[in-house]
Amino acid sequence: MSKQYTSLVEMQEDACERFAKRRVFGTKLEGIYRWITYADFASLVNRFRAALAQLGVEAGDRVAVVSNNRVEWAVGAYATYSLGGHYVPMYEAQSPAERRYIIEDSNSKVALAATEAIYQELAGLIGEVDSLEHAICFDASESAPHSYLHHLAVGAENPVSSVHPSPDDLAGLLYTSGTTGKPKGVMLSHNNICSNLRVMPDLFPLSHEDVTCSFLPWAHAFGQTAELHGIISAGASMGLAESVQTLMENFLEVRPTVLLAVPRIFHRIYDGVKKRMADEPKLRQKLFEHALSVSQKRTEMRDHGGSSTLLDIQHKLFERVVFAKIKERFGGRLRFVMSGGAALAVEVAEFIDNLGITVFEGYGLTETSPVATVNRPGARRIGTVGQAIPDVSIYICDEQGKLLPPETDGEVLISGPNIMQGYHGLPEATAEVMVEVDGKQAFRTGDMGRLSQDGFLSITGRFKEQYKLENGKYVVPTLLEDQLKLSGFITQAFIYGDNKPFNVCLIVPDFEAIQKWAKSDEGGGVSGDLSPEALCADARVHAKIGEELAAYGAEFKHFEQPKRWKLLVEDFSPENGLMTPKMSVRRRAVTARYQDELDKLYID
Repeated sequence: MSKQYTSLVEMQEDACERFAKRRVFGTKLEGIYRWITYADFASLVNRFRAALAQLGVEAGDRVAVVSNNRVEWAVGAYATYSLGGHYVPMYEAQSPAERRYIIEDSNSKVALAATEAIYQELAGLIGEVDSLEHAICFDASESAPHSYLHHLAVGAENPVSSVHPSPDDLAGLLYTSGTTGKPKGVMLSHNNICSNLRVMPDLFPLSHEDVTCSFLPWAHAFGQTAELHGIISAGASMGLAESVQTLMENFLEVRPTVLLAVPRIFHRIYDGVKKRMADEPKLRQKLFEHALSVSQKRTEMRDHGGSSTLLDIQHKLFERVVFAKIKERFGGRLRFVMSGGAALAVEVAEFIDNLGITVFEGYGLTETSPVATVNRPGARRIGTVGQAIPDVSIYICDEQGKLLPPETDGEVLISGPNIMQGYHGLPEATAEVMVEVDGKQAFRTGDMGRLSQDGFLSITGRFKEQYKLENGKYVVPTLLEDQLKLSGFITQAFIYGDNKPFNVCLIVPDFEAIQKWAKSDEGGGVSGDLSPEALCADARVHAKIGEELAAYGAEFKHFEQPKRWKLLVEDFSPENGLMTPKMSVRRRAVTARYQDELDKLYID
């Protein structure tokens, strides 16, 4: 039976007492992972709470943080909660203008910065932003008065007891990425977040023996609730990844038993294994494909309650001779992975699953704290995002808010204790998304989906991203984009066609794969200029991408498939403003940046 926590302070203090001697956070320093215990963590929280109190932080005050995942981030969060304060996380990848907006909008009193450069930026806002009084730097040396270490020392000399917030007290503001406008501050209470934590132990077999390798940003609702708070509530351990680029190395060092990730990580694994297998001898490729086929048949049979001795024997053999080396790249102990934050392509989910790594896909939004539905042991259906978690209800409604029957497409609405308190300072925006359904307050997600007869939810797109072609037919671009990105030659795809005669597409090729293809006999054995610029201008490359678009878009209707395409050298990224920090495409920004190129694709 799960613990019925009603505040994050209660949860953290209970976990630190029960698991005092167990490891909680591992940080790679000087080439090796060094771990702190739950007791160590409790001591840090107590000292930093006292330090924040010395700066005047009290119940209702906001503490902002600009940092990637690190121990100090978590210390700052729980220290703030235990003063009755509200934590306001931001990404290091966000622009200074966006950070200033969030600090100002949230009325933050203290700002925590990961690096000296970010500290200088935030400290410069003191006197310009009325609410901001102090800035602290995690990286600064202890002798610096603005350093985290200096403030820990001050806190050690001036202990302050923790405050236990009420369930409905605010825990923090999580600002949505704002793909179409300014970020909105989502107000999440302690009970909102704890409603997720209370049901987790009954859904997933997590224990204090489990270890994860943390790379999901805690500034993201999925990373913060499911990983940071979820792992602590289970008494498990987190090895902090150095970066996304060093993940495979860090997996070998941390040897995780569970992983929480967003689909792009699984896409990278899928692409990586596929590319490696393409270089293997034909016999080994055939063996690998047969092993995947056996694994899929066995999984389908087990998911439907059946079994086969022959498949079990074959699978056991293939696990040793085919899959073992792949699983060893994750440390050799991985039991299952949880995917959230965006849709996971069925082909990718089945591929990872067939490698012997069980995939549980879930769904939710920042506004739902975030988990609303999830596949789980004993109730799993690949291609869906699972059934509603306990105490949460899922509805499918038409544009007028009328409830629709199962197997009918409509807007996904969610009700339950996980629903946000509202958007900070935006009562009208809050009213637009909160409606009454079946006598309950429900949140309008803006997502399109359908429920099966037995309650499994499938997400089919977003209403705001859906558009009509000139012929009146609707297109959901993200579904096709996700499918096209499964090609080993395509890194990013952007479908465009609102009120146009047909769809066109912007493509960022995988230049490494294209270069390799260009040098091969199939690509013509090119030995000249293989720069991205030259490849994008090459007619053979353009034709090859056309073949990939046709192959990977074949399952879509003819009118959905792009008729023309443009190859781009520049990747979409948060740095160039074409993606949000959580790696969602800013569709308006991409359209504005490439409007001329898009228009030219419609000229005969």
